[in-house]
Amino acid sequence: MASLTKSSAQRHEPKRSSIMREVEIPPVGLAGVLYVPGGARSLVVFAHGSGSSRFSARNRAVADALNDRRIGTLLFDLLTSQEEASRANVFDIALLAQRLVDAVRFIDRDPALSRLSLGLFGASTGAAAALAASARLDGRIGAIVSRGGRPDLAGDILDQIRTPTLLIVGGADFGVIELNRQALARLQGPKAMEIVPGATHLFPEPGALEAVIDHATRWFERYLLGMSAATPAR
Repeated sequence: MASLTKSSAQRHEPKRSSIMREVEIPPVGLAGVLYVPGGARSLVVFAHGSGSSRFSARNRAVADALNDRRIGTLLFDLLTSQEEASRANVFDIALLAQRLVDAVRFIDRDPALSRLSLGLFGASTGAAAALAASARLDGRIGAIVSRGGRPDLAGDILDQIRTPTLLIVGGADFGVIELNRQALARLQGPKAMEIVPGATHLFPEPGALEAVIDHATRWFERYLLGMSAATPAR
């Protein structure tokens, strides 16, 4: 009888249409691709690493998996084409973090998106930018995942982070493993580190990216789904 009641409730639940569009994020008009499946309650913003963009095949694979779990995604370029010409900008964590803050403000100005809980997925230098942005966003971010990241580049900000954070590192990414362990020890909130056996920095080995996707989707489902949107970013 209980199952019939539940089924009836589901039939009368209003259907929400998917949102899929190209966007430009102010103030500099950063290009991005937004996809929010119908019925999604959360959205993950991607921060790519050096030499990558919204077209990153690895991040796109992670985004597709999240979309399959009814989690929305926003992939966007953190730098303009002119800014990318200067290698220094790729390692300017404060600048990259501000671009993530701008993206979250863009989301929170849209009534169709502001209700969603938010997560950040960072790769390489994008991981440090995600942590730094979370510290600026007054609890708006519900979860962070780092893939082959350099969270150590966030510096003293690590001691302020209480956002649930998962660090995923390749087992053959020597040097980066140690940097992630040191960063993990400084994080203040729920945290974990997953090492993918035999994987190098970009996880090109058979099954390595699939392992990343599995770890990331489970972390975001744990900390974002069922969570109500926090206070919109100021």
